[in-house]
Amino acid sequence: MVTTHKSKPLLEQALAARSLRQQMIASNIANIDTPFYKSRDVDFETVLIQKAKEIHGIKEPKELKMATSHENHLQGAFGSSFGAGMIYLRDGHLARNDGNTVDLDVETTEMSKNALMIDALTQAMKKKSAIFKSVLEASGKV
Repeated sequence: MVTTHKSKPLLEQALAARSLRQQMIASNIANIDTPFYKSRDVDFETVLIQKAKEIHGIKEPKELKMATSHENHLQGAFGSSFGAGMIYLRDGHLARNDGNTVDLDVETTEMSKNALMIDALTQAMKKKSAIFKSVLEASGKV
């Protein structure tokens, strides 16, 4: 398989992660009347930043590492990898009397923002493909 640019795998992973987030938000909306349901979200930006550093060859982290004085001390969250993203309970929203924390206004806003990001990523992939296609067409005319 021919890779046209270094950022293509990153764009593909970002699209997959955005799709997962869209499903998570849809699940929150579907459970808006479920008692004791807690709204969930996906943190994948940390994983994408890590992957971007790998693709572009950035090896030196510009983060201050946590000092430890014993080998059994925890290293902190920045040094760990979450794999495909970390699912967490969204807090900061008041629970209703039934214990449910899903706020329809928040969910629809987050879904709209996520849909815009999916559209932007799709447009970026189309643009990169169009540039590659135009180079191939121009090279055939020479």
